[in-house]
Amino acid sequence: MRIPAHSVCTAIRDDIISGALERGSRLTEEVLARRYGVSRVPVREALRTLEAEGFVVARRHAGACVAEPTVQEAADLLDARALLEPLGAARAAQRRTDAHLKVLRGLVKLGQDRARSGTSDDLRALDGWFHETLAQASASHPLTSLLTQLRHKIAWMYVVEPAAYPAETWTEHGAIVDAVARGDAERARALMAAHTERAASAYHRRVPGRPEPRNRSRLSPHPQHPVHTTGGLR
Repeated sequence: MRIPAHSVCTAIRDDIISGALERGSRLTEEVLARRYGVSRVPVREALRTLEAEGFVVARRHAGACVAEPTVQEAADLLDARALLEPLGAARAAQRRTDAHLKVLRGLVKLGQDRARSGTSDDLRALDGWFHETLAQASASHPLTSLLTQLRHKIAWMYVVEPAAYPAETWTEHGAIVDAVARGDAERARALMAAHTERAASAYHRRVPGRPEPRNRSRLSPHPQHPVHTTGGLR
């Protein structure tokens, strides 16, 4: 059975974001195929996609390599997020479904409960799920796709400090959902703009060469992350 290229792409992207595939490191189809337990064809397609997304660059005489983003490129991502997330919130207020609203309210309740109880281990994952659902509620595939790419790139380029007052963050999320529920696009836009502006202070650019809190292993020629054909990755 042919392994879908998008599954291989997700696996490679995850390893780039985590730092398992280091910035500037060479990416050869043969080594990556062995690493993920697939043929070279889906690897080749995945590298093309990741090059279009900016995670991979093609260098003369070196082939495909993990990109090495500049300080300016990293800063531009936060600026782009500050423009697009408020637009997504406004569109969600105009286009959301009852199903989207139910999930958003459930996430806010769960996040607020976790924040109050001091159970913060999964708050970052819940925050990501909240923003992803809000983007999907915009009912705009191009906008949702752009916001998804932004989240991936920001996770790669920045370390995010835990919120000093997580309850306040989830209160802001709750206010945004209330505006979305009322169909108040301008209120949702304004609240999200303020939210992203405050959140930006928690982002600190990753410094190449500095150890990260996650495991960082150099590219191995042996399979480490086999790609499963059922259910894909994540």
